[in-house]
Amino acid sequence: MPPRRSADAALVGASFLASVLVFARNGQDSAFRTFGDVPLPAYLVFAVAAVALLGRRRQPVAVFAVVLACAALSITFDFGHVGVATLVSLYSVGRYSPGRVANGLVVASALGFAMVDALTADATVADAVGGALVTVLVWSAGLVVRQRAERAALLVREQAAQESRVLAEERTRIARELHDVVAHGVSLMTVQAGAAKTVARVDPEGAVQAMAAVEQAGRQALGELRHLLQVLRPDSADGELGPQPGLADVPRLVSQLGEAGLHVSLDADPAPPGLPGRVDLFAFRIVQEALTNALKHAGPGTSVAVGIRVDHRAMTIDVADDGPGSQVRAGSGHGLVGMRERTQLLGGSLQAGPRSGGGFQVLAVLPLGDGA
Repeated sequence: MPPRRSADAALVGASFLASVLVFARNGQDSAFRTFGDVPLPAYLVFAVAAVALLGRRRQPVAVFAVVLACAALSITFDFGHVGVATLVSLYSVGRYSPGRVANGLVVASALGFAMVDALTADATVADAVGGALVTVLVWSAGLVVRQRAERAALLVREQAAQESRVLAEERTRIARELHDVVAHGVSLMTVQAGAAKTVARVDPEGAVQAMAAVEQAGRQALGELRHLLQVLRPDSADGELGPQPGLADVPRLVSQLGEAGLHVSLDADPAPPGLPGRVDLFAFRIVQEALTNALKHAGPGTSVAVGIRVDHRAMTIDVADDGPGSQVRAGSGHGLVGMRERTQLLGGSLQAGPRSGGGFQVLAVLPLGDGA
């Protein structure tokens, strides 16, 4: 049985037994009684009040109305009290009913019932005030819990929206880099096509025309990519295209981070021939982001080991530091979101989190097959 249903079932049982076994009226001492002392109609009233609590989460106002009616019958025929059911249903209205008008009517009804009950039982003023105070406190407790739950849910939604914004930003940045890679390749194609015109031996005129068409198409594609890049980078004043960084630039990156205060050791296999440009770029960016996170969160003086292993199937990037393994670094920051997006775009995997022996580790696997 789910936890909520188990809790509600327990409330039903507790409410029924309390009504049956405890006889109480305002202004009088409570007294225990046996099952034989309870009239048969009272069992029906107590059972209805108790069973109604099963719907307190879905229809709290209706449940309160049923319980209040049972309470009125119980007092009218001197059956005793359905106090537990009344308090639980009142709490449930504050906890699960968002309607202000409904809450106001329920509280007013509960206070009115408490006053009438006190008057009919010849209770003292202190008893009447105490009953009213308990009524307000029980309803207020449910209201406070509901408001806290709503704030927590709002916080979760805001965090999800922030993660979505970060993800969109990272995807845009990745798209820019991919466009740069493709644009650079197209630039090379254009140059090679132009050079091919000068070496044609068979059907020189046809070759010239064909290569001219390739060159023209390349130039048109390059113009389109420049246009896309200008749209993606409205704040960039430099429209020139250049090659993106890759694994060959990792030693330079390590040197730069070393000057910033990190103690970085690099153990990298040479990049294989024919490495796809996107894998080359994404591998560099993952190392860059991991080292930047280490400097940002662990601080200068941290030792970082960078390992890059390459085989015919995949490239494995392992960046581990000895700084504090903060949970903040395993959250939804831009750097980790970017690394995760890059690995997923290549069909790979990424693990990032505190190390068991202290520090923080980023482990990325980038496939080198057709999926990359």
